[in-house]
This record gives sequence, structure tokens and C-alpha cells, in this order.
Amino acid sequence: MNTDASTTPRALATEAVHAGREDLAALGVHSVPLDLSTTYPSYDSRAEAARIDAFAATGARPEGPPVYARLDNPTTARFEDGLARLEGAESAVAFASGMAALSAVLLARASAGLRHVVAVRPLYGCSDHLLNAGLLGTEVTFVEPDGIADAIRPDTGLVMVETPANPTLAEVDIRAVARSCGQVPLLVDNTFATPVLQRPLEQGAAIVLHSATKYLGGHGDVLGGVVACDEEFARTLRQVRFATGGVLHPLAGYLLLRGLSTLPVRMRAQSATAAELARRLAADPRIARVHYPKLGGAMVAFEVYGDPHAVIAGVRLITPAVSLGSVDSLIQHPASISHRIVAEGDRRSSGVGDRLLRMSAGLEDVEDLWRDLCEALSAAGAARPVSLPAPLPLPAHVRDAAARPQRTAAR
Repeated sequence: MNTDASTTPRALATEAVHAGREDLAALGVHSVPLDLSTTYPSYDSRAEAARIDAFAATGARPEGPPVYARLDNPTTARFEDGLARLEGAESAVAFASGMAALSAVLLARASAGLRHVVAVRPLYGCSDHLLNAGLLGTEVTFVEPDGIADAIRPDTGLVMVETPANPTLAEVDIRAVARSCGQVPLLVDNTFATPVLQRPLEQGAAIVLHSATKYLGGHGDVLGGVVACDEEFARTLRQVRFATGGVLHPLAGYLLLRGLSTLPVRMRAQSATAAELARRLAADPRIARVHYPKLGGAMVAFEVYGDPHAVIAGVRLITPAVSLGSVDSLIQHPASISHRIVAEGDRRSSGVGDRLLRMSAGLEDVEDLWRDLCEALSAAGAARPVSLPAPLPLPAHVRDAAARPQRTAAR
């Protein structure tokens, strides 16, 4: 029977464990080799010159042994192969951070004379800033999803959405957006959902972006970014990466490949906790509004009646820190940190208000997390004003999402 991974469909959980590792037994090892070399010896300079010329011309991975760490690395390549398999992509190209990955995409499109970007807010604050400040020579038009088609121009090189969005967890219909894009490639930032919950390429996207620092790594100890796409665009990205130097360190590639192996388990467990916290928060009189995506996921955002800064100061088990996706729970105030760089009016118009808090649910017991949140909310003061009407019934998707995973996570 043919068991080649390229022809035999396998479940996502199986791919997460084995993608990028199939040759280990033949190599006589069980763990992925970590190659820390910055350069590689070659006694045939003519052949080396030919390989470098081939890369410069095409951007394809060099045949044979590595040449130089800024061009390619065997350990990092394993992570790229693994992530591409999970996203259902032909290729993936890894970078030193999520912002380095986005910068490479923008530079690649600009190199073809396509500097205009159409984007839907909210986006991660630094992504918003990179587009809006024109630091790479780009021009951006921000629109609602139904305005994408009208905003596309002859020089539009990219449409960008983030769904669920940072930090409001707003969702867009990827298939509908892809139809609106016409021939312009759609980039979907899939950091919050990961391929466990959503595979944008299957819904019409052309490019998938991850801040690998978050769920792909999963332990708060590695920085990285990665783009999943077709091989043609990957070749351009490799050339940009070589020229600009935004390479992923091989140790980071090693850690990220290891992170992929537990990604499905972590995402399902953390999503169960987030859904249950969303359910309890929605019924709490100290909470004005809860944001939790229909897709599910391990992020929950909520607006408080009291002082949000007091909530941040009041947590003890949950870590008050920027970032997300780690095995431990994190909470932050987007208007002060992750989205501070976005103009106040733009923040508020995209739903990032001053009372909004964003929490990344970890692997702790949900009761311990709820106790910590409750104590912090009490310290923040203020419950629902008595003059306000009663809250709307709990949204069905929050109620259902909380009920489903809890059966799985019960112990």
C-alpha cells in the first residue's frame, strides 16, 4: 500500500505530529536534527556559483547541501514543510517574526508595481501601522468587507483581512471576501484561528499569514512568522528574505516544528476554556459585552463597566502581558498596548474601545482562571447600572461553544 504522505490523506492531528519528520527513521534518529551552521563548506565553487545563480533567477530552494543560513536552513525548512501541510499549501516561507513576514509580502507585491492594499479593520495594531504609515511605500484603503470590490484599483496588489480579528474577534466571510477580490490575491491573517479551526486557502484565499510566536509555538518562548502560499509566490518571498535578512533562526524553526505537534491538542483544550469563560462573563453583571467568535478559539475579549486597568492590576494567576497563544493565560488592555500605535479615532471606530480587555486562555483549570478573573473584576468595581436594560440573551454560538468542549475537557 502506498503510504506516501503526499498521496494518502491524513487527519490534521496526524499531520501535525509527522509533517516535516517523515525521513527521521531513515536517518536513524527520532528527534529532529538542529542545524545551527551559519555557513557550509563547498570545494566546488563553480557548482556553488551555478546554484546561487539559480536561486537568484527563480527563488527555488537550492538543490543539494545548504549554501548559507540567510538563504536556507534544513531545520527551518522542516517547519516550513510542516506548516504548509497543515494549511494545505504548496509552500511556506518562515521569517524572524510575523511583522517580518508581512513586510516581505508587501515588498514582494510592491516589486511588481502593486503598492496599493485594501484592508479590513481591525487588524493587529502593528500590521495596521505598517500599512497606514506607508513605511514600505504602500498605500492602504481601509473598508468594510462589503466595500472591497469598489476599493480595488489597477495598482492594488493585495487585500488583507484578519479573522477572527485582533482584538475584537470580529469575523469575516472568507469565501465572500475572496469573491470580491477578483484577481487580486487575498491575504488572511490566520494567527488566532490556526489551521486547526480554519484553512483559508480552502475558502479562496491566496496567502495565509501567521505570527508563529503565538499558537504555532505555543509556549511563549519563540519569535517567528510564516507565510503559506503557492510555490510561485514562495519563490519571490525567499528572494525578499535573502535580500532583507528577515530569516528565522534554526533554533526557532526547531521549536516551532515541535509546537506544531501539539497544536491541535492545545487549541482544542484552550478553546474549551475560552468558551466557558465567555459563557460566564456574558452572564456577569460587571461585564458590558463579551466578544467570542462563532468559529470558536482560545481568545475571548470583553468590555467592563469598571476600570479595565484595575482588572489588569488585579489578576494574580493570569499574566498581564502582551502577546497570546501560550500555555499560560494572558490578559492585556489593547488600547494601551497592542493597538496603542493605531490612531485613537481609528481604534474606536473599529471597536477597540477603552474598556475592552483581551484574554488568551491557557491550559490552566477553568475554575482557577474564573476565580482569578472574578477577584480582579471585583477590585475594578462597577457592575451593570440599574438604569440600563437587562442584557440580551447569551448568543447561541457562545452557549453552544461552551457546552461542547467542556464535555471533552471534563476531568
